[in-house]
Amino acid sequence: MTESSKGLSRRAFLGLGATAVAVAGAGLVGCAPAAAPSKEDKATAAVSDWLGEEPEIAEDKIVETIDTEILVCGAGTSGLFAACSAAEEGAKVVCIEKGAIGGGVRDNLGSLNSRLQKEAGCVIDENEICNDLTRYANGYANPRLYHIWAQNSGEAIDWYQDRLEEAGFQLFFEAANNCKPTIYKHWATGHIPSWPADAEFAGLSDVVNGKIVLGDYAKEKGVDFRFTTPLVKLEHKDGKVTGAIAKGSDGYIRINASKGTVVCTGGYARNEDMLKALQPQTMDKYSLSIAIDGTTGDGIKACLWAGAHMDEIHTAMVFDRVAVKPNEFGGSQTTGSLFWMGSNPWLKVNLNGERFCNESGPYDYILNAALTQPNHTIVDIWDSDYEKYLEQFDIHGCARVYPFENGAPTNMNLETVKGINEGLLADGYIVKADTIEELAEGLGIPAENLKKTVERQNENFDKQMDPDFGKEAFRLSAIRTAPFYGVRTSGYMLCTLDGITINEEFQAVDDAGEAIEGLYVAGVDSGSYYAGTYPNMSTGNCCGRSVTFARMIGKALAAK
Repeated sequence: MTESSKGLSRRAFLGLGATAVAVAGAGLVGCAPAAAPSKEDKATAAVSDWLGEEPEIAEDKIVETIDTEILVCGAGTSGLFAACSAAEEGAKVVCIEKGAIGGGVRDNLGSLNSRLQKEAGCVIDENEICNDLTRYANGYANPRLYHIWAQNSGEAIDWYQDRLEEAGFQLFFEAANNCKPTIYKHWATGHIPSWPADAEFAGLSDVVNGKIVLGDYAKEKGVDFRFTTPLVKLEHKDGKVTGAIAKGSDGYIRINASKGTVVCTGGYARNEDMLKALQPQTMDKYSLSIAIDGTTGDGIKACLWAGAHMDEIHTAMVFDRVAVKPNEFGGSQTTGSLFWMGSNPWLKVNLNGERFCNESGPYDYILNAALTQPNHTIVDIWDSDYEKYLEQFDIHGCARVYPFENGAPTNMNLETVKGINEGLLADGYIVKADTIEELAEGLGIPAENLKKTVERQNENFDKQMDPDFGKEAFRLSAIRTAPFYGVRTSGYMLCTLDGITINEEFQAVDDAGEAIEGLYVAGVDSGSYYAGTYPNMSTGNCCGRSVTFARMIGKALAAK
């Protein structure tokens, strides 16, 4: 294989589209000159070639050199845990961050055997949940990593609880000992802080956490934060990473890291070219992105330039909580608005007014099913008794709107959700009607079909069974009490979940599976854990994995 064909092969693996491959190789077959690529071909090639070439930074452009033991790239959920744990052990740590402040720690954190879980009497069988996670990933992931999370996450959450309490905050376990059995088993792994409700803090829990709790704690332990200093490239030679080059306000900075570099820049949910090239089907699932600004794949690209391998199954975390207007369709071509109670198992129909799946299950399953329906659009239908049904549904995780049985708060309470719905109604997203026929007309779907579907829904509710799709009886809701409501829905993007392949020491590995010395990857920059879907039935699974592995990395590097 020639060097040029090797390069083509690698880019094809990284998501180079068929058209772009044809363009790239057009002059290699036969004797006739290749035809000039069309504008469409050029555009496809530009999107597909998202990786680009590793930047070359001239020595005279480097204005500062920093020597440290551990370099952490990214001051978000994983970065703060890695930096704090390393600094606690006395290591010299530099943390670079693209934004003006750190991203903070996400609210929902999943673990096994935390103090709070034990106090609540919650016991989860390690092998059972790890096998379930393997099933969600269709076997594409590394199951050893699930067991590492299961065996170490409790300690990480206990440590975090201590830091929160020192700062005057409280951590809750989302107890679910008395939850009703569901088709897709719920794992009570979630932990959520309780933040003050006053105006200073409202809606800013991530920032509060990043700045006041772990951010300040890290500074106390000596972490040197460099904000507005994005990662440009890793310094690497002969299969070893020795640090990185970042860009500060005055020019490029070289950071030499004698013990190791941790890459955790937050994935690529804000990089549309990468999304189109690597997981175009995801683009049809969401109409709103709530991904952290600046998550444009910087860390993943830097690792790939350094010789790392990337997950071959590309995955994102997308939840079904977005409203689009009655004349719009779901998908990234539309910008929707937050519809928080969309993740509840309301009657959901397609644009023909027909039910098409079991509405009770993981958040993205309904979005996956929508890809088989007209214009990838779902319509949620409910009636004026919706508050009763919201409680009856017994939803766990971040979609829940009633407090947990032990008083643990929810991400959104009922009053907040009602306020969101009122705004959607006023802005023309939610349709309100006194009859099903009027509702269908307002939503732009066939009235006769919707009437038949609603009649069947009410019949199933009365019999407390769903012979059509097998939904649990307590997840059924009647549609009888006017006024009636409906809304066209789509999903929102939280983050990407595919990343750099890692081993059990969280080191990046190359295409041959060999560890790249000095390079560690955490958070959603790291792979080997998810494939195709997100197991949201284990509340906080992604963030729990992220903080656990990041803490372990920091401690291990400090001990080197």
